[in-house]
Amino acid sequence: MTRTGPIALSCGEPAGIGPEIAAKAWATLRDSCPFFWIGDPRHLPPGTPIREITAPMEALSACTDAMPVLRLPFQGSADKGQADPANAAGVIRAIETGVQLVQAGEAAALCTAPIHKKALIDGAGFAYPGHTEFLAALAGCERVVMMLASAQLRVVPATIHIALADVPSVLSPALLRETIEITALGLQRQFGIAAPRIAVAGLNPHAGEGGAMGHEELDWINDLVRQMQSEGLAVTGPHPADTLFHAAARTRYDAAVCMYHDQALIPIKTLDFDRGVNVTLGLPFIRTSPDHGTAFDIAGSGQANPTSLIEALKLAQAMAASS
Repeated sequence: MTRTGPIALSCGEPAGIGPEIAAKAWATLRDSCPFFWIGDPRHLPPGTPIREITAPMEALSACTDAMPVLRLPFQGSADKGQADPANAAGVIRAIETGVQLVQAGEAAALCTAPIHKKALIDGAGFAYPGHTEFLAALAGCERVVMMLASAQLRVVPATIHIALADVPSVLSPALLRETIEITALGLQRQFGIAAPRIAVAGLNPHAGEGGAMGHEELDWINDLVRQMQSEGLAVTGPHPADTLFHAAARTRYDAAVCMYHDQALIPIKTLDFDRGVNVTLGLPFIRTSPDHGTAFDIAGSGQANPTSLIEALKLAQAMAASS
């Protein structure tokens, strides 16, 4: 069923570039991709044309002439480049509000601007490693996966923010199976791909080269892929990662499941650095985010590039239409 309504955009860290790129995204998109910003209008760049709304659907008519804003008063200052822990509760509340509105069907999807985890910990005792884990907790999900997506490539890392030395021990048949299954379901339900093709990267160089460069492929990865094929999934691999991301190879799959963080993120950031979008699969709602951080060093300077946020909003809109 197609999800209707505007996209909810949580403000993220107000001292970062989030407010600036939100204003720039509205100026580019306007009514071609209606969204509303959840946060304190004081944090937006001076001169940003805004229209305060009280319900998400008001954004559909407001966005032509002004950026729709669902006001949430914050307690702290808004000095660019200097996070104020007093704003932590407001940042968290903006995310929670976005989730509530999407789950209630009042917004089609949630897009989140970058947060600053230390400020949230210092100001509100934030107990999650990041956005993704917090959203999973709010939705009551035991496991979600991170996808990085662009027009050229979709990648999903099976393990994310851990040391490379820890990957072989953390990676397991159950973890990899669950990652592939969540990816396949997400491609079906949120990207409209009826029979998704998933390529699995090898853990070791040359996918182990028959055991000469590692044994995990022979010990269990090959067997898992064959088993999932027998269950009807269009999954292939394990493929040598060094030949998985060139142009011809990318035509043979809809997403690549990789074994660790850099194996997934290096190719997509090399191919399409500014347009990569972070997508959380496994949630009961659509969530996208720009693939960058708060960029305190340029916050308030007018230099922030809104491209990734624009792509995140557009992808959220397309996913809502396919859901």
